Amino acid sequence: MGLFDQVLSAIENPDRQANPDQLGQILGTVQQLASSKGIDPSVTQTVTSVVGQYVRSALQQQRTTGGNEQIANLIEQFSGTGANPAAVEALFSPQQQQQISQDAASKTGLNADTIKSMLPVLTPIILNLLRSGKQTGTASGSSSNSVLNSFLDSDADGDVDIGDALSFAGRFLNR
Repeated sequence: MGLFDQVLSAIENPDRQANPDQLGQILGTVQQLASSKGIDPSVTQTVTSVVGQYVRSALQQQRTTGGNEQIANLIEQFSGTGANPAAVEALFSPQQQQQISQDAASKTGLNADTIKSMLPVLTPIILNLLRSGKQTGTASGSSSNSVLNSFLDSDADGDVDIGDALSFAGRFLNR
């Protein structure tokens, strides 16, 4: 099941934190970011996809070194819809931030500094989307988060793409 299918399943399940308003806030923030930077939404989707791949890798590494509890705590602490430089610093070293910016720049034609300035918004947004599968009323363990599990346990076949998931979400919410 693709990532967006997991998000939809979480929205339909009253025992999960996901809801259409949360999804709308996430999309609205991404749209505002694109508008404020004068960037085409499809380019922003590509940047979000690249950042999502790096978030996935960072969370997988965190899970290896600190376990599921550590990544669940990171998501709880740093997910949101506002800019949060601490979220970027919690997941990425300065060298990784530069690598993300350069990778996204090579795929979009945007300036690497512009992309780097987008990271404090995109990183918490991605974590917020991942938080949507958390079971309500549970401790912070990630084993009960279907969206996060789908995101982390993918076999890298292309089904796990944050940018695509947000695009589908926009269509789902008719935005």
